[in-house]
Amino acid sequence: MRTPLIAVLSGLLASLLLTGTAGAGVAERSGPAPTGKTALTANPIYKTGQLELKQCEEQPVIPNDLDSSRVYLEFLMDCLNESWEYQFSKAKLPFSKPRLETISRIGRATGCGAFPEGAQAVYCPANKKITFFLDPGILSQSTELFLFQVMAHEYGHHVQQLSGIMGAVESRHYKNDKAFLPELRKVELQAECLSGAFIGSVWQSLNRRESDFTYVLRAAYDTATHGKAANIAYWLKRGFDQESPGACNTFSAPRSKVA
Repeated sequence: MRTPLIAVLSGLLASLLLTGTAGAGVAERSGPAPTGKTALTANPIYKTGQLELKQCEEQPVIPNDLDSSRVYLEFLMDCLNESWEYQFSKAKLPFSKPRLETISRIGRATGCGAFPEGAQAVYCPANKKITFFLDPGILSQSTELFLFQVMAHEYGHHVQQLSGIMGAVESRHYKNDKAFLPELRKVELQAECLSGAFIGSVWQSLNRRESDFTYVLRAAYDTATHGKAANIAYWLKRGFDQESPGACNTFSAPRSKVA
């Protein structure tokens, strides 16, 4: 379920980096958002402390029901917006809400090309939109934490875009896709950590079992784009435990933790 989450994002980044073209999301990154190495390793968002929102009411969701899952994600988006808007105000960085579109079939336009086969959800920096594929697989497990975690992960990419992290990655030059993969893993593992920080911040309000979270941790597996399963679980748990984006500086982490 995790492997293809970045399919559109990685394709966009690779094309930007390897062809030297500019994306709309990068052009909008003006004002106080940092650039270059500072954006990656000393970003103001890292210094904002724990996420302040502690309550996020999950909406009732019915397994295999498209409409209830759509409503669930829309309410979750409200929580994410409230939480991260306040965090950006603490960082003195500009904030804007992402768009959300839920789809029931692949191939729909995302703003970064067609939604790819095999993906669960993607974030497009060019139009700041999360496209979430509500396929039978995730709908059958809608009462598990997967809807919540995948959405929080994609929102993590929006945080990266607004804070200048995505633009700093895009501005670097790479010889080929293989050379780009280490940076992509840092992007992905950071989004995983940011999702964990949000989940941890509102966990007590969800009235869930601890096993719901450990189930997601154990679902991780090795991928070229997201890294080793142990590292995926490490960053998700690290964010969850610390409830802060300060836990998520993958760009200063030891190489072994972002492999």
